[in-house]
Amino acid sequence: MAASELFNLAGRVALVTGASSGLGERFAEVLAEVGAAVVLVARRADRLDAVAARIGKAGGKALAVAADVRDHDAMAGAFATGARTFGTVDILVNNAGVVHADRAMELSETEWRRVLGTNLDPALFCSQQFAERLIAAGKGGAIVNIASILGLGVAKGVAAYAVAKAGLIQLTRALALELAPRGIRVNAIAPGWFVTEINREYLASERGAAIRGDIPLGRFGERRDLDGVLLLLVSDAGRFMTGTTVVVDGGQSVVLRG
Repeated sequence: MAASELFNLAGRVALVTGASSGLGERFAEVLAEVGAAVVLVARRADRLDAVAARIGKAGGKALAVAADVRDHDAMAGAFATGARTFGTVDILVNNAGVVHADRAMELSETEWRRVLGTNLDPALFCSQQFAERLIAAGKGGAIVNIASILGLGVAKGVAAYAVAKAGLIQLTRALALELAPRGIRVNAIAPGWFVTEINREYLASERGAAIRGDIPLGRFGERRDLDGVLLLLVSDAGRFMTGTTVVVDGGQSVVLRG
């Protein structure tokens, strides 16, 4: 295969969770741009429809499926609908997630369960459904879990989020080990601080300026800064990579602290 074709995803079918906004929206657009048909999954149907329409207008293939990743039956339906429309899904991006701002000692059981039940549990159950369908079809594929540098370190006030992302990194390794003989690769991306609609105002504040000062490259990540690593992990360019977590944080996690 020519180097220029390494990232070509023509004939591939991807399912992206949390695809109605933020990084998930960008992931879907990038995958479609290089040839994949994309199944967009999130709870907000109107937002999903807008993303699908934009991808279609740009010449790509996209299908919007409104579903909650915590609902096993709804996700089974999303995989089935994608398969009927485009063929067996062979790329899965587990991106859906929520954030919180509670100190560990004030963290309620309800909030703990909400965060882990959205950020960690669905990654396992969606991966199970994905792998079962691929194995039945006799095909290989790729899973990319969207973790965080907070899965490798920790900060105050995000205990549940950090634990969920650390669990996601370990889940990535466990799934990679078990699914490798089936030709299914499993990797993770651990982003640092990226500007999205959720945190844009916060990162523009004085606190955001302090955070930016800790990033060696001197800026926050932009959505396009994850394009290359995503395509590496789902395409033939990364065909010998599995069980790894790629950190994309502008160098923040290598800064030594006293």
